[in-house]
Amino acid sequence: MISHQKNQQQILAKLGITTLNDMQEAAQLAIHASKDVVLLSPTGTGKTLAFLLPTIAELDPDIQEVQLLIVVPSRELAIQIEQVARNMGTGYKIHAAYGGQSFNTDRQAIKHRPAILIGTPGRLADHLRRETFPTEDIKTLILDEFDKSLEVGFEGEMTEIISYLPNLSKKILTSATQGITVPSFVKLDKPVTVDYLHEGNSKLEIKAIVSPEKDKLAMLEKALRHLGNQPGIIFCNFKDTIARISEYLSDYGIAHGCFYGGMEQRDRELSLLKFRNGTHQLLLATDLAARGIDVPDIKFIIHYHLPVRVEEFTHRNGRTARMHNEGAAYVLHWRNERLPDFIKKMDEEYILDKEVRPASIWETLQISGGRKDKISKGDIAGLFFKQGGITKEQLGVIELKQDTAFIAVHKTVAKQLIHTLDNARVKKTKVRVKLA
Repeated sequence: MISHQKNQQQILAKLGITTLNDMQEAAQLAIHASKDVVLLSPTGTGKTLAFLLPTIAELDPDIQEVQLLIVVPSRELAIQIEQVARNMGTGYKIHAAYGGQSFNTDRQAIKHRPAILIGTPGRLADHLRRETFPTEDIKTLILDEFDKSLEVGFEGEMTEIISYLPNLSKKILTSATQGITVPSFVKLDKPVTVDYLHEGNSKLEIKAIVSPEKDKLAMLEKALRHLGNQPGIIFCNFKDTIARISEYLSDYGIAHGCFYGGMEQRDRELSLLKFRNGTHQLLLATDLAARGIDVPDIKFIIHYHLPVRVEEFTHRNGRTARMHNEGAAYVLHWRNERLPDFIKKMDEEYILDKEVRPASIWETLQISGGRKDKISKGDIAGLFFKQGGITKEQLGVIELKQDTAFIAVHKTVAKQLIHTLDNARVKKTKVRVKLA
């Protein structure tokens, strides 16, 4: 067995990280030394790695059962943590279980026991009721974004999950929000709190964009032209509003993705993927996108609707100006609108009337082969360079899934690549190529 220290250095090298930040160092010490830990740190500071490194180091490689259970409030957060854990290359099996994918597929995957099981409360409670896997070896429970999971909607399922875990020796709760009361059923015993909420050197600017009209659509479109082609999220309180804004922006030729709770899981994932690879620079989203989604460095967010509570205002704003980067949050409001007390007096952004918003240069292609076909990112890049005849500059981000892959390419070569590469062979597998 590789020593913990060497193992950690290998993991960090694989992730391209030279040193941990102060919060991650403090969390690691607390998790190794304590039974129960509450970790509070702003969004984007690296909490996932902060709890995965020490808990994975404590796994027993000789036990072939689930040992670490991570409960999260959303599917996207489950997928994101699964990806980080996979990228660490520890050799332990990992599985994410959540609604929106078939229960039987889940059950089959869990038959080959993952050491690390990540999931949403509803799906995990369902597995535990049906006794899909034994729980005797689960020693560590992590409740990530626990303030959200412990809201009333999840309380019954959370109580049930904890009741199925007889041998827990460690609980770790994380949040980016202050002042949360932990319910008694979590049974925290003298927890150590690692609080870095006020340590962030955020360079966030909060400004107002004032709409002369009560209907703010025209002002939003003008603001997007003013802000130019940089990644941003527009937050709305209702999915109906997202549909209305989406139609309006499409009429003006402004590319964007949508992200809200009622969407099909595949569509949600595709929206985030196209946002990550630059096909879309804008995401229209509900507060589902205010937490735990894996997206690039965001330059701005716009509050199209004002959030109801200060916590959501904080979480939305936390999507930008992350990890010492600069960013801006804009409150788009009608001139006569009364703002909530938690929004302090802001400077107004003077919106310049620019002609057009530059379009993205990227398009996303999908190929029908993935990890299960033993296809790697290198294989895909080789196919696109050799048979597709494109240059390195024309190939963007490649994202590999279990049975498919998504590739960002320059718009100028997308049609030609589909024509040239459809039905080509990669690692003996014939692949279909199409627009995603």
